Amino acid sequence: MKYWLGKIIFLLVIHSTYCYSQRDTIKVKKKSSLTNSLIDSTPKKNFLIVGVDIIGNKRTKRSIVLREMTLKEGDTISEANLQKQIEISRNQVFNTALFVDVRIEIVPKFADIISLRIEVKERWYLFPLPYFKLVDRNFNQWWVTENRSTDRINYGVKFTQYNLSGNNDGLDIWLINGYSRQVNLRYNIPFFDKKLQHGLNVGYSYVTQKELNTATSLNKQVFFKNSDFVRTSNRADITYSYRPDQKWRHYFRVSFIHEKLGDTILSITPNYFPENRTEMQFLDFNYSWRFLNVDYNAYPTKGYTLDGYLYKRGLENSTNYWQIGLGGTYMHPITKKSFYKASLAATAKRAYDNCYYNQRLFGYGDFFLRGMEYYVIDGDAAALAKFSIHKQIFKYTLHTGLKSKAYSEIPFRYYLKIFSDLGYAHSDIPGNSTLNNKLLYTGGIGLDIVSIYDFVFRFEFSFNQVGGQGLYLHNR
Repeated sequence: MKYWLGKIIFLLVIHSTYCYSQRDTIKVKKKSSLTNSLIDSTPKKNFLIVGVDIIGNKRTKRSIVLREMTLKEGDTISEANLQKQIEISRNQVFNTALFVDVRIEIVPKFADIISLRIEVKERWYLFPLPYFKLVDRNFNQWWVTENRSTDRINYGVKFTQYNLSGNNDGLDIWLINGYSRQVNLRYNIPFFDKKLQHGLNVGYSYVTQKELNTATSLNKQVFFKNSDFVRTSNRADITYSYRPDQKWRHYFRVSFIHEKLGDTILSITPNYFPENRTEMQFLDFNYSWRFLNVDYNAYPTKGYTLDGYLYKRGLENSTNYWQIGLGGTYMHPITKKSFYKASLAATAKRAYDNCYYNQRLFGYGDFFLRGMEYYVIDGDAAALAKFSIHKQIFKYTLHTGLKSKAYSEIPFRYYLKIFSDLGYAHSDIPGNSTLNNKLLYTGGIGLDIVSIYDFVFRFEFSFNQVGGQGLYLHNR
């Protein structure tokens, strides 16, 4: 099986490298006749932008669109740089996640004077929807390991109002039942100042659950379930954001957290919390930053990102915990319909008490190796590298028949990919873990489906170094 999979991967690499066809990242309008004439004309000119018109923004404030533009009214720009800056501006307006389509045209005024016309199609912003979500780390974990148990599903009502005031702000109210009971309230306003650089995010959540992951054994989670609730959590947080330009983002968050365990947990995992406690309350602090320079945030095909964070939990020794992380991703086109992607990430932590609450590492959130979805690896430091080659093999536009201009057509793009991941997790006390303190590697092939609303669905057939292989499903 691995022999034939290796041959398939090799052929895909060769095919991706030498195929040449038209690339389609975001649906855009073709260059105007003026742009073509500018490119052909000599000598090279500079153009003055005397106006920027925006059409289609029924709710979104004009300032929110202009905030993402690299071209402003009054700018003078060279002919050679004009189309490049239009493309960058279009991508950045689209990446606000406010629109299903963005188009920018050049409108000639005089010989060297132009204006810009921005046409946007707004998304639906109000979503009173039923909530249905698996609580396990991924679909395969629920389907195979947990035998598709309906007890491991959260359900309820999720009320979300995006772009509430037209300033790209959002209000979330979630009422959840099932595996856990949750009440979540959150309001986010990305900009509250005239310069559109400073924002706030405030939230509160209350969660109770009848099942708890109390230990890790042989790189698998061990759960304890009770008829009564075994864990209750209250959390309130406030985040200040600073965005000096289109690419840099800084976040400073302060949270107050109160956690309480059922008494039975102490008999199973006495060191779940520091000092064998059943209750903790503490402040935590987090600073994170990100630099985005990509064409499309949800599924970038060119550009790069850099990010990092510093996290501090607690003000007293018993809750003292530090964690730092750095990461980056680079995408580069191979042909007009194919690209390669490389990601690197590393994290390290230090805690006063090596309780179970502080041990999570690989297998949670986005920090995992493709092909090892069934495993978790605890520890105090880790590094992860992911490599892949993607090729768009098909695109399809669904004609919905709706009268709405924004939803009369829904585009789908299909990418075939090959990938390989490397990882390493260090632990001074690995216990019965078979995956700590050694190089980990996986590989495979997959299909990604990309559509509107930042929808990405991934089918991945992977194999790993411990002899496992299978089809894994992920969605965003």
